[in-house]
Amino acid sequence: MATNGTHATNGSKEPEIILYTNHGCPWAHRAHIAIKELGLNYEEKIIDLDRPREPWYLEVNPRGLVPSINYNGDIITESAVVTQFLADAHPSHLLPPSNSEGAALFRARVAFFADTFVSKALPQIMAGQRAQDEAGKDEAAEALVAVVAKEIEPLFTWDKAAGPYFGGNERLTLAEALTAPFVLRLLALSKPEYELLSTKIPALLEEKTPRFHAWAQKLVQEESVTYIFDEKKVAARTKARFAKMAAEKKL
Repeated sequence: MATNGTHATNGSKEPEIILYTNHGCPWAHRAHIAIKELGLNYEEKIIDLDRPREPWYLEVNPRGLVPSINYNGDIITESAVVTQFLADAHPSHLLPPSNSEGAALFRARVAFFADTFVSKALPQIMAGQRAQDEAGKDEAAEALVAVVAKEIEPLFTWDKAAGPYFGGNERLTLAEALTAPFVLRLLALSKPEYELLSTKIPALLEEKTPRFHAWAQKLVQEESVTYIFDEKKVAARTKARFAKMAAEKKL
């Protein structure tokens, strides 16, 4: 399936990109956000993650994971690497080129922000999804918000009058591209109809991490973040996956 964006605006020749992806995978979602923000044209190949990988895809990526991209004939794999590569290959609002001390410092802060979210907050989100009852989910929510308050809220250091995105930018940066898929799922799956995460999460975030909460609320309204996201389908698949894990654990 081919998906078209607008042409890149950096004056370079439009690259030929094949994106191997799955719309339900938050890791692959990172690449979609970067591509959309950069306005790149690409061909899309959907990989079924519920089946053993076909031999042809294992030749593309022996790990069998998504996303992978074929960029002008070169294969790049792993979500953070793919997303970083796209931002580096097409300097834009996502990430400045590392050609000055200030730019290098901003890039370092983006990398630290993304690493902190994935290493500190994401495990707590997963713990909430694994919890088997409302009390367990509420306990996981409290732990998650405590981590966000301690580790992530202090990283929102820019003036409130500045832009809403990382570092006070008016548009998404690589920090958002790398974390938005998880933030989107965090807020979506805490809705009561899905029974996947504690419904107390939005209120707790607003009370205890107001800057993170405001950033997240703005982030999940961006078209580049939402355009491939099917909330109900993702919720159903997530619920089935964790139900299967719980059943296997009992055996």
